[in-house]
Amino acid sequence: MLRHLWIAKNLWNELLEYCKAFYQNFQKFPSKSALQLMAKNSGLFSQTSQEIAHRVEKAVWRHVKLKKEGKKAGFPRFKPFEKMKSLHYPQHETGFRLGEKLDVSPFGKIQIVGHREIKGRIKTLSIKREASGKWFACIVAEEPPYAKFSNNKPKIGIDLGLETFATLSNGEKFPNPRHIQKYERRLAFLQRKRARKRKGSRNRKKANETVARQYLKLKDTRQDFLHKLSHNLVNSYSLICLEDLACQEMAEKKFGKQIHDAAWGSFARMIQYKAESAGSEAIFVNPKNTTRECCICGNLQDMPLNERTYDCGACGNSLDRDINAARNILMRATAGMAGSNASEDGTVIPSLMEEAHAFNRPRRCAVDAPTARRATAKLSNGQRPAGLCRNAIDCRRG
Repeated sequence: MLRHLWIAKNLWNELLEYCKAFYQNFQKFPSKSALQLMAKNSGLFSQTSQEIAHRVEKAVWRHVKLKKEGKKAGFPRFKPFEKMKSLHYPQHETGFRLGEKLDVSPFGKIQIVGHREIKGRIKTLSIKREASGKWFACIVAEEPPYAKFSNNKPKIGIDLGLETFATLSNGEKFPNPRHIQKYERRLAFLQRKRARKRKGSRNRKKANETVARQYLKLKDTRQDFLHKLSHNLVNSYSLICLEDLACQEMAEKKFGKQIHDAAWGSFARMIQYKAESAGSEAIFVNPKNTTRECCICGNLQDMPLNERTYDCGACGNSLDRDINAARNILMRATAGMAGSNASEDGTVIPSLMEEAHAFNRPRRCAVDAPTARRATAKLSNGQRPAGLCRNAIDCRRG
């Protein structure tokens, strides 16, 4: 398998060099069929070599597309052996078969440890080598669709953070495990040892694998926490409401190391794909002003990070800032649902002009400016006029 990875690396580099030379001569890139012809008789399984040709073609045209859109994009790079990590087999019963052992055409039968039974029709296989030296067989199978049902459990809103990993609208909190803090001293020690090894030596390679195994342990610890928490939530609630966070953009501005360690995006994806089979539903809402807004009267006020309690200057509401945000998230997601108890105090929220979907672009509201100004006035019962947008002030701004 290592020899085939070496051949795949050489094939990638040859095809990429051909693309660059072809463009210099003819001011255009070669076609997919031309790359497939070049990949023939490479020494790999035929479909595997074709897949590498397809990857090169997609990488080149992705660069062209992003450049036309005015986005920053680098041209595909030549790969060293360490960067070629996988071999792909796109057709079951032709390139591979799965029984008690994994039978792959170039290698024969391979002993495997299956962590769960594979259901549905098997489609593709990827043999992957990790930096730690471990090999994995990633099998894609097409499962029949789940019959939709509801587990008839309560609804919940979740506010994700760094001080506390997850805060629920019912007041329950899950602390942030801070996985990197548990392993960073050991990682720093191993990386210092690696730095003292001569580059290209066998000891340097062993040190690289030792560091990679430590990082793999860190990753597995994080995944274990996220899987257990997401499994518990989808089986305890029928509707789970989260913010549609731009995690990468947030990490680039501030607290990048802590945000990547918390892995909010991975947690949200786990909730989303586990919810269907558990009779639950995941909804993502616009995160704008969920912390600044009072969950009772809708008043907006500044909330610096050092203030951990939301003290509303309009209605006197005093609540933990994360619980207040979680209740706002639940209210936005359940707006318009019959009998929604978003604030957990028996108040039925009137229909609001918000859509609880993934927000990836600025949203305009149909409420006009005079109506928006009227909507800012708090009624004597603490509620707003039915049918008006709770974010009317923000809509008026832009």
